[in-house]
Amino acid sequence: MQKLQYESSWDKTLSNKDRKIIEEIFLETSLPKQSRFQFTSLWQAMNHKGELLVTVLVHNFSHQVCSFINKNLRYIEKNEIIAEHTFTLPSLTVQPETSMPWTFIFPIESLMSHGSLENGHLEYLND
Repeated sequence: MQKLQYESSWDKTLSNKDRKIIEEIFLETSLPKQSRFQFTSLWQAMNHKGELLVTVLVHNFSHQVCSFINKNLRYIEKNEIIAEHTFTLPSLTVQPETSMPWTFIFPIESLMSHGSLENGHLEYLND
């Protein structure tokens, strides 16, 4: 059965309001028929450096640990690629049958266009 887990720094700093939003979205998540892995969008923003921050629930529906070493991700809005980047995040490990919130930071050089930061989603390009 899928469980929700927070990385320790998230668990310490997450506001009650955001925790409630994440927990509600987690409860609405259904197991996909084919996918071992998926993202559920939470929110997007630009930081003061011009980087794109995309916060998602990372769902690992498989029976294996999922790590983010050389993983290619795209942020897409209305079928337009807004950003694409290869992430190597040794600190992000999602246990089997676990969902975890995470913010992916797309460097400014990975931005291909400026999106509205609404109704976007992450796409995983390699396994």
